[in-house]
Amino acid sequence: MAQKYNIYINQKCLIITSIKPDDALDHQLIDDQDFDFLTFYKALSNNPNAKFYLICEDAKICFKTIKTKIRVIEAAGGLVHSDEDKYLFIKRNGRWDLPKGKLELNEKKKDAAVREVEEECGLKIKSLGIKLLKTYHVYEIKGKPVLKVSHWYAMEAKSKQKLVPQLEEGITEVKWFKKEDWGIVRANTYSNILDVIDDH
Repeated sequence: MAQKYNIYINQKCLIITSIKPDDALDHQLIDDQDFDFLTFYKALSNNPNAKFYLICEDAKICFKTIKTKIRVIEAAGGLVHSDEDKYLFIKRNGRWDLPKGKLELNEKKKDAAVREVEEECGLKIKSLGIKLLKTYHVYEIKGKPVLKVSHWYAMEAKSKQKLVPQLEEGITEVKWFKKEDWGIVRANTYSNILDVIDDH
């Protein structure tokens, strides 16, 4: 299977792949020949397209090149499943999200994932499962674009725990949802979070 990287930038997405899409609406194909991420990023706000396919021979090498041009922040978080077959979501800045946060110095990704979930939700994780996937999104710090690479893990926890949202992180609610109620989350979340729950 060909490698593919989805980099989310606000409501837009740069898809790095070696395969041209058969049928993609509202998209623009980009040749990797003279591609410069920072130039692309600066021009993005004036471009009406929502999806950009960067077609290159080796998507992994292409993605690594982009990472050398931009500050990268590593984060980790979890999709927490309960003994009552529910999943844990947080409401941060008015939108449904999954708990995650930045790695501390020399911290292992899986340790950071558990720590962040416990800190942001006020619960205890019973067990850490497999790594689900990585997501990528770009945002700005002091006017400069930063690439956040988030590592997502499956986790298990008991649902009969008092949930305490970490208010200083902009979290106002922590809630368990059954899978059939994920429509509420989907209607008000981020594209990279959709990647995590759609992949599961």
